Amino acid sequence: MPHSSAHPLDDPLADPFDIAAQAAADIARLSGIERHDIAVTLGSGWGEAAGLIGTTNAEFPATEVTGFSRPALEGHVGSLRSITTPRGRNVLVIGARTHFYEGHGARRVVHSVRTAAATGARIMVLTNGAGGIRHTWRPGQPVLISDHINLTGASPLEGATFIDLTDLYSLRLRDIAHSIDPSLQEGVYCQFRGPQYETPAEVNMAKLIGGHIVGMSTALEAIAAREAGMEVLGLSLITNLAAGIKATPLSHQEVIEAGKAAGPVISSLLARVIEAI
Repeated sequence: MPHSSAHPLDDPLADPFDIAAQAAADIARLSGIERHDIAVTLGSGWGEAAGLIGTTNAEFPATEVTGFSRPALEGHVGSLRSITTPRGRNVLVIGARTHFYEGHGARRVVHSVRTAAATGARIMVLTNGAGGIRHTWRPGQPVLISDHINLTGASPLEGATFIDLTDLYSLRLRDIAHSIDPSLQEGVYCQFRGPQYETPAEVNMAKLIGGHIVGMSTALEAIAAREAGMEVLGLSLITNLAAGIKATPLSHQEVIEAGKAAGPVISSLLARVIEAI
């Protein structure tokens, strides 16, 4: 449903899971598909994958669905798409991501994940464009997320909600991805608050505490996916080497250009992984 100026998730008395259920009902109505099996959030550089996954049932602006906001970032398409794979799996493709740096709070950041769970999806694939800490990585390289470090100081969990994150990024799903592309490397993703890029000292800190990838999304979403009982696969497109790892300044234009250049290869990879899941 279209939104009024008051966002439903900003009401502290509102139940975010009830709002996710409303959003799932909207998606069923708009797509004509009652349930989805897999959900995919397409981050910077991953947008072409939607056209390779299967046959599109419906595509519509995310703002037509309860609780969704217009994306603030170039490189995100702002739509939701229902796709059926050749094997008959229904995939919800989310091209509308709310980032934590937008200042709307964790509820709105993870609304898309909770909505995906409410549509019936049991697998959540989270993709992003990110900075790489390893010197051997190059812009345009996809990397599997093996674990994360949440440096936002926030959590989507509310109250005494204790969730085990030991195997948050599913080993089973990572093994499937490796079977599609054995050259895929893995790394620990560090989510910073943003929107400023990390300083060289912050990147060095991330490296010292065990991080290999730095970015501004995904970790909070992954926590919410696990809370909802979903199995999570995370993929980062290394769009640039992080501050201090390379000598030249960082820019968002660089991120966009790296994503465009790598788009066909990583999109084909993602479509093949989803078909194999």
